Order: sequence, then structure tokens, then C-alpha cells
Amino acid sequence: MKRKTTFSAIGGYQPFLFCIGMYFVALFFSIFICSAIFYAINPKKSIAKENNMATTIVAEKPAIVSAGQPVLLTVTK
Repeated sequence: MKRKTTFSAIGGYQPFLFCIGMYFVALFFSIFICSAIFYAINPKKSIAKENNMATTIVAEKPAIVSAGQPVLLTVTK
């Protein structure tokens, strides 16, 4: 009696399974690459606001009052 093997049946699907696997790998990596490019061009508003506040604080210089105490002036919106 001849023994049934599934090796040849699975081997016939190998190119098809390889293409599907490579498609999902490329899709997975393209999501990360495209999102990285998008957020490099359009940063999140909360991050942009924090960076803007940090640069305004660093750019400001303390004003010296007649009493000799430095005063930090800030502008709030």
C-alpha cells in the first residue's frame, strides 16, 4: 500500500506563500517608514508646543531691576 505524503502539495504552494509573506513584511515595515517620515514633516502639536515653549524660555534674558534682583519675563497666551 502506498503511503500518502503532503510534501509535494505543500511544495507547490511555496512560491505563493513566499509572496504573501513578503507582502506582509513589506507592509509592516512601510507603515513604520511612512509614519516616521510623516511625523518628521508634521510633528504632533503637543510636541511642537513643548519645543516652542522651550525655545522661548531659553531665548529670554533676565531683566535687571533697580533693586538688583533678576526678573524673568514670560509671555503667556
